[in-house]
Amino acid sequence: MAKEKATITLDRRKAEEARILVGVESTSAAVDVALDRLIQLERLRRDIAAYRAMPSTDEELALAELAGEGLLDDDTDWAALYSDT
Repeated sequence: MAKEKATITLDRRKAEEARILVGVESTSAAVDVALDRLIQLERLRRDIAAYRAMPSTDEELALAELAGEGLLDDDTDWAALYSDT
């Protein structure tokens, strides 16, 4: 996708923190990452709203019941098992 220069006003401290958090070299790259994530999040939010607007069918409810109860609620500390430290 073609990119073009744009002039924006932003909080430099936020831009620097975002740049460090996502590990990019420039503010432009940080803004690009932020816009990508915003677009993805907004699309997801709209998809969820669309699904909520349409009630589930009997077939969909039956399929959801196949998952059972209590299969995913254990006391495993997954963060501790998969931590880098």
